[in-house]
Amino acid sequence: MLETARDLTLEAAQSAGSASRSFRRDAGKNISAAQLKKLLDSRNDRDILEGLRKVISMMYRSQPCLPFFSSVVKNVASPNIEIKKLVYIYLLQHAEAEPDLALLSINAIQKSLTDQNPQVRAMALKAMSGIRVPVISQIVSLAIKRGCADMSASVRKAAALAIPKCYGLDTNTLPQLIESLSVLLGDKQYYVVGAAVAAFMEVCPDRIDLVHGHYRGLVRKLVDMDEWGQLATLKLMIVYARKCFPQRTSKDKMGEGKGFYGDEDESDRAEGKELLDPDLELLLKACRPLLQSRNSAVIVAVVRCYYYLGTPEYIDIAVGPLISLLRAPQDIQHIALYNIAAVCLARPEPFVKYATHFLIRTTDPPHIWRLKLEILTIIFPYCGPHMNGVILSELEHFSRGSDKDLVRESVRAIGRCAQSDSRASTRCLHLLLNQISSSDGNLVAESLTVIRHLIQQNPSSHTKTVIRLAKHLDIATNPRARASIIWLVGEFSGVDGENNVAADVLRILAKGFSDESEAAKLQIVLLAAKVYAHYLNRTQTISSASKPATPPALISGLGGDGGFSDPDLRGGQFGQEESAPQRDAIPLLWNYVLLLARYDTSYDLRDRTRLYKALLAAPTSTQLASLMLLAPKPVPHTPSPLQWRKDFTLGSASLVVAEDGGLNGLNGYKSLPGWVKEGDEPDRSLRNERAAKTEYTGRTEMSAGDRLDNAIREGGKGGPGQGMSLGDTADTASGSKVKSLDDWLAEGAEEGDEDEDEEDDGDDDGEESEEETSEEEEEEEEEEEESDDAGERDKLVKQ
Repeated sequence: MLETARDLTLEAAQSAGSASRSFRRDAGKNISAAQLKKLLDSRNDRDILEGLRKVISMMYRSQPCLPFFSSVVKNVASPNIEIKKLVYIYLLQHAEAEPDLALLSINAIQKSLTDQNPQVRAMALKAMSGIRVPVISQIVSLAIKRGCADMSASVRKAAALAIPKCYGLDTNTLPQLIESLSVLLGDKQYYVVGAAVAAFMEVCPDRIDLVHGHYRGLVRKLVDMDEWGQLATLKLMIVYARKCFPQRTSKDKMGEGKGFYGDEDESDRAEGKELLDPDLELLLKACRPLLQSRNSAVIVAVVRCYYYLGTPEYIDIAVGPLISLLRAPQDIQHIALYNIAAVCLARPEPFVKYATHFLIRTTDPPHIWRLKLEILTIIFPYCGPHMNGVILSELEHFSRGSDKDLVRESVRAIGRCAQSDSRASTRCLHLLLNQISSSDGNLVAESLTVIRHLIQQNPSSHTKTVIRLAKHLDIATNPRARASIIWLVGEFSGVDGENNVAADVLRILAKGFSDESEAAKLQIVLLAAKVYAHYLNRTQTISSASKPATPPALISGLGGDGGFSDPDLRGGQFGQEESAPQRDAIPLLWNYVLLLARYDTSYDLRDRTRLYKALLAAPTSTQLASLMLLAPKPVPHTPSPLQWRKDFTLGSASLVVAEDGGLNGLNGYKSLPGWVKEGDEPDRSLRNERAAKTEYTGRTEMSAGDRLDNAIREGGKGGPGQGMSLGDTADTASGSKVKSLDDWLAEGAEEGDEDEDEEDDGDDDGEESEEETSEEEEEEEEEEEESDDAGERDKLVKQ
């Protein structure tokens, strides 16, 4: 026997090895359809498995597999669990293409729902719900209802996952599915509850009333759930908390009593500590262990929960785990940086000690270092002097790099740092002024744009800075840089009256007007208009102080023959002759610029020049021209580019891809609901777990003894044989002994057979009610009458 067993074992091993080798050899080859059907129609499980594996491999290679549908489906009734798995996989993929043939397998799948193996039952339920044939929606609904009461937790989890699929097949099954969900939400197994919450969020997320009784149970099971169940539960809890808890209030408003020591309550009130609802605090404390999760999405979900529901102390706790995501791969790091920036905009102080994590590395791609620069500029005002110096040194280093995008963003970041922190504005300005002499025109242009913004914040203290910038016009070649400098000179053209350098700068620029770019020409014409407007204002002030006088007229440079035809050039307009050396040079310079602009090729420049000429030509419009040209400009403020994203919910896809999603986010995006008003929140007693159990447990999970007790309590409502009434139950509670179960069963038997003698098992105390005594006397009288009648019948028979 041993030798025979050994030979059989060796033979089986050889055949298995040869089969596996042949399968590996033929896996990459295409066998004929006839051979494949022959394997599927075989009676040997090994051949069927080999054929199914080949079909599944063809399916995943996107090869046509529908010709084998009938051959595969007929194996659904096989007792081999491996064959069932492969057939179910095939059905889930191709049942929608062949609905009529797929219906042939429903009976076999329904039989598998009653299999002794829970794995088979779970697979059958998963396969039945995955077959996307609307005709079987009611069958799937009944299978889900049956699966909710299954003893195996894996089957109940499969039932929970099947609920969204059934709802997708037929929305009319929603009432039955909601009833099943209410049962599954109260399940004792955490992995069943996680799947039930995920199904709840897909099927009926607005039915918050189903969650009241299960709230505390869900919170306690949160730590033990898998990652997907935790994500669904945290999403549900945020919505539930906003709809069922009022916004956090101070301790004075909560009216809490004093603690063990009398001075505790007064100190808390003095500090203005915020207290939360006990159930909400239970949720926040249950979320804290999830910050150590391996799944980055769970960490972001906990941060979202703390951000929208908790106090600042909870946000401070979540900052460290959120920063740890920066060590993850770049895709996770990218999403984490968006969420960090959104939290940092609201509460930047906790991120200060992690400032070194946001320093740029040479390996960082553009979408990473842009976010890091934004976060550095947000936390810059809250950092100490040492960290501020480190940040500015980093920005200065990258502003001198070779990457144009990085140079531009670094310079802009320096400007935002200067705007947000006035203490560092001087150093930032010196850094930017040092960049003006660079040979990189892009760097010079960006630096001058930022310098212009900084100067506008405090114009009175930057007069010498403007003069220093004007000296750089000889070496500046970038059109944007020259335009920025000319604009600044024009803004300061009214400072220090006639000693201002604006007129001299205009004289120098007019010499090379034809060689300037269009942007610089526009600014030169604007500078000339501002200088001439200041001149007109000074002239009118002097004339009004001495005697009324008319301001010098303008040359009609853009009209007429193109010559200097203005009478002011010839003298005699004001009633007195003036020699040429006594004439002011500013009107001549203004008219010269007008002539230069008249013959320019840019129509935009010519139109702009005509506008300025018309404003400054008439003495009555001088005030209007001054209002338009010399009005103080608002101080520019450059907010963070992420500022407009802060309204999107943390952890949402719209926060990351907001550019493509638009102002309202991606399609399907829903913002969080607002806080419920105080006084409108649901009653706190609804979240008691006892109340939740009486709603459905008495109908589905009640034991046989409990049902029998209920039948005894409700016995007085019906016909004969139903022992004690509700009043008897009250008597029992008061302490008096009533009839037992054996007593009222014996009474029912006596009523069915009147010939049996009645045996009275009275109470231990010998006390009976008046009604029971009267009933027994009537029964004794009836028995005596029956005995007399029986004696008379005996006499008649004998006679």
